[in-house]
Amino acid sequence: MKWSTAVNKVSDLAQSCAGSAALLATINGLRVTQLWAVGDVLGREREIEFVTLVLCVDLPVAEVPWWSTPPGGEAWANSTRMSKNPILPWWRSAHAPVWNHRIERPLLIWDEASGVDGAALEALREGRGWAAGLAEPTPQELAVRLEQEAEASLAALRVRSETFQEKRWGRGRLEAIADPLARVVEGYLDILDAQARLRSQSRH
Repeated sequence: MKWSTAVNKVSDLAQSCAGSAALLATINGLRVTQLWAVGDVLGREREIEFVTLVLCVDLPVAEVPWWSTPPGGEAWANSTRMSKNPILPWWRSAHAPVWNHRIERPLLIWDEASGVDGAALEALREGRGWAAGLAEPTPQELAVRLEQEAEASLAALRVRSETFQEKRWGRGRLEAIADPLARVVEGYLDILDAQARLRSQSRH
């Protein structure tokens, strides 16, 4: 995907958020409050495979564990046509810090209170997104953040595991309960791996 196309995908989704936030929340029951750019689109101008974006939603942390899709997330993605584009969405609770071990120096593109940030989009276009994003955390701050992520993911894993055991023999598609469980498992393991890397780095 060309660089200009990638940035336009970010801009288009930001405009969708700005123009349809209240309507989309009414239709899907999911209130998206912020849109952040992260990953390759923050770097220098070049061709990239896909755009990674972070969507903060007005749900408790427990309902948006790492790498999961919140209730109403798929419907929201379809309503905005995000699901039809080369966009990788990472969902986050608006009630916790947006950053973690993978969401590095995220750049806020749209906020429901202040709207679309034209300067942030310009920074993306010029390949300055990384410099314009949030500051990097210290190793100590990252360790605390990972512990918080691990606690939230483990709690969600227990809940979804119980749900799977209760409903696995019922009627309906097994994917409806198995897929959410699998996503939380993958997220929890990813956090554990990040914690292990951080401990290894601190010993050297």
